Amino acid sequence: MTHSTPSREDVKCAHAHSSNHRTEISNSTICGCFFCKQTFAPSEIIEWIDEDNNGVGQCALCPRCGIDSVIGSASGFPINTAFLGATSRFWF
Repeated sequence: MTHSTPSREDVKCAHAHSSNHRTEISNSTICGCFFCKQTFAPSEIIEWIDEDNNGVGQCALCPRCGIDSVIGSASGFPINTAFLGATSRFWF
């Protein structure tokens, strides 16, 4: 994966990290939303959807815009303006 200019394959693969990711988000130092392109600490996420069998939400909603397009740094993808912008253009 490149860190300067995200490849089409990177932004396509990143989408898989935007759901069913509670553990990954918890292990991240920073998160970003590829809808609104804002970054934030994982601790700022207060809304979760897609509950597991125990009633615990597994998919984060962005604390800035409320969309389920959150990805965390533990995904291995860079959480920066270039990557969030490229991912946003691809998916939205």
